[in-house]
Amino acid sequence: MRSRKPPMRLCLGCGQQRQKRELMRVVRTPDGGVQVDQTGKLSGRGAYICPDPECLRLAVKNQRLSRALEIELPSEIVAALSARLQAVT
Repeated sequence: MRSRKPPMRLCLGCGQQRQKRELMRVVRTPDGGVQVDQTGKLSGRGAYICPDPECLRLAVKNQRLSRALEIELPSEIVAALSARLQAVT
């Protein structure tokens, strides 16, 4: 029996390809909210970021996170994501 390759995803901050479980998933939910998906199974449009504050800063600064989620990110959502990132790491 052959072992399966782990799924790979691209970090929006640094652009590095990593295993899916090493990255943090940010989701735009169907109701328009943005949150961190701890389980990886929330419904909605997802984007992946390394669990590093610098990667989140780069993804927001270069508008990569906004484009990936197809929503304009207000500063309070960015602050909440940053706080959540600090709690996860």
